[in-house]
Amino acid sequence: MGAFCRVEKEGPLTIVTIERPEVMNALHPPGNFELAEAFDEFAADPEQWVAIITGAGDRAFSAGNDLKYQASGGKMGGPKSGFAGLTARFDNPKPVIAAVNGLAMGGGFEIALACDLIIASENAIFALPEPRVGLAALAGGIHRLPREIGMKQAMGMLLTGRRVPAAEGQQLGFVNEVVPQGQALAAAKQWAAQILECAPISVRASKEAAMQGMAADSLEAAIKGRYEQIAALYGSEDFIEGPRAFSEKRAPNWKGR
Repeated sequence: MGAFCRVEKEGPLTIVTIERPEVMNALHPPGNFELAEAFDEFAADPEQWVAIITGAGDRAFSAGNDLKYQASGGKMGGPKSGFAGLTARFDNPKPVIAAVNGLAMGGGFEIALACDLIIASENAIFALPEPRVGLAALAGGIHRLPREIGMKQAMGMLLTGRRVPAAEGQQLGFVNEVVPQGQALAAAKQWAAQILECAPISVRASKEAAMQGMAADSLEAAIKGRYEQIAALYGSEDFIEGPRAFSEKRAPNWKGR
């Protein structure tokens, strides 16, 4: 366990918990660097296939950037992989799930948007309030939100900084599931378990192709694109194991390679 986050491993699942409940899990540069190291380790470990990020306590997932630390003159700067080591991490093909328990404000919402799934408790609140304090959501929020829910709906949040409850977030399309308060992590583990039933190399190939295909000039270009994880899939043991297990009517024994 580090000073600002806790990392637990349950088989091939990594659970990262932001541990600054006294400031509603707001992050300062030391916390960001520590989280970056945690996700560096997850990305590099071939035995870890899925990650969940959540916040300590039940009040907040993360209140975003620690403005009090910044205002106090604390040394600023951050890791190349971005806020929480996630918002600028574009080379990780493994799925990451956000279990949002309480407030996800500013950078906290940007952490969640950088994840592949968002599971939210009923008391979760999402917002990009940066314009209300003379800032802008530059850790990916400005660009991710329109891509995930469409421009008009995104502008309704970006230009006002308004707070959006979990149920509305699901209606808008950026929340996958809303669960009772206190159940976000448990529900995220259930989603992770479903992912872990699949071949991890197929999951990585699907994520990489989907994400990179979004940047293609056309649907045709996306479909015809060349993707590293797709190539790895075709040459993998799991590419043989899946059909074999199906034909033998048994559960597959995935190797992740």
